[in-house]
Amino acid sequence: MSIRKNIENAEKKILIPYAAFSSKSKGRKNKEEFDEVRTCFMVDRDRIIHSKSFRRLKHKTQVYIKTSGDHYRTRLTHTLEVAQIAKTIGKAIGLNEDLIEAISLGHDIGHVAFAHSGEEVLNSLLPNGFAHNKNSIRVLTKIEKQGKGLNLTNEVLNGILYHSGFSYSKKSIKACTLEGQIVKYSDKIAYVNHDIDDSIRAGMINQENIPNQLLNILGKTHSTRVDTLVRDCIYTTLNNIENNVKEVALSEGIENALRELRSFMFRNVYKGTILKEERDKAKFVLYQVFEHYYKYPDNMPKLYKDIVDEEGLYQGVADYISGMSDDYCLFLFNKIYVPKIVIY
Repeated sequence: MSIRKNIENAEKKILIPYAAFSSKSKGRKNKEEFDEVRTCFMVDRDRIIHSKSFRRLKHKTQVYIKTSGDHYRTRLTHTLEVAQIAKTIGKAIGLNEDLIEAISLGHDIGHVAFAHSGEEVLNSLLPNGFAHNKNSIRVLTKIEKQGKGLNLTNEVLNGILYHSGFSYSKKSIKACTLEGQIVKYSDKIAYVNHDIDDSIRAGMINQENIPNQLLNILGKTHSTRVDTLVRDCIYTTLNNIENNVKEVALSEGIENALRELRSFMFRNVYKGTILKEERDKAKFVLYQVFEHYYKYPDNMPKLYKDIVDEEGLYQGVADYISGMSDDYCLFLFNKIYVPKIVIY
């Protein structure tokens, strides 16, 4: 019996019935031989973490563009915090940690340079709009490995696709697995709290700015708030499962407090006036780089020129732009538009 089979058998003994079992995966678009050692979700985790697009996350903005400090989150450190929170919740409930980790590591692969400012630019330029969760799927299935994609399992792709949004609507589509639903909540728990931490460090807000009623519910420190949310998600979800409800959730009071804290961050930081000048600069840079390659698509690498031929100019340029790190986008902007010293 292979090591993979031993791991799959161990899952059947350890995980709850509602978990996503590796041996029962819906599989991949292109069938492959099974790995002798790793389950399908372990393989997916490894493919994502060794991908070029994952490595570029270290140079993509989370909130603060071109900071001089070493302690501000990047898109990569955000991703690692999401994975840590999600695995803690998943293990406590009895779900598949390998699937949770794969979804967590891949959930923001499709983010543009300069955080949501970059996403807003592409959304305004593209005829069909732009959303980073859908772009994550495109990167993983179409762009990686020079257009071959990583051939990930259905469960991982589904969790990545439906990790975004925080709508009150009961009609909003949830991930098909509890593991995917956990990543969605963990993403919000992570970024709301670590962005508060970064914003206090940056002097953008202070503890006294945060509504006191929210601190009384969630906690007055970063670690306390995360602990409150993680514990509540575990116990609320376990209660749902005991009542045969297959749904990850927070209790009503805790979820409302998280939503209000998130709204506070949107008003005061994400969409606030202090960062507006830097956001506008970032949008200007990205817009100009997009315009250049839209006019001169032959200047792009072959992979993206092939996409232009197959799927049109907008898609090819969007794929090239969306994969850029902040630093590379700024490098190209300077190369294209900033005059050079040519006479000494």
